Amino acid sequence: MDNSWPIWEVFIRSKNGLEHRHCGSIHAADEKMALENARDVYTRRMEGVSIWVVESKYITASNPENNGELFEPAQDKVYRHPTFYNLPDEVKHM
Repeated sequence: MDNSWPIWEVFIRSKNGLEHRHCGSIHAADEKMALENARDVYTRRMEGVSIWVVESKYITASNPENNGELFEPAQDKVYRHPTFYNLPDEVKHM
């Protein structure tokens, strides 16, 4: 019988950040324990304001060996690049 706990991926939003960043993985029996373990391990110095935990089995990732077929089609859509648009002088910080 396998008694090991699942792996959870931990994402922390820092006080100075606007996004959550992956900071590591932990083992936990459930989501409540995962949040508590993540807090204890990754925010010991009070640097986080928000924690996300996701059980690893629910994350789907692309394979870096097949990145051509995933990312190359975007090169055909040059209209998505903002260099094709003239912005008015009033628009700043774009």
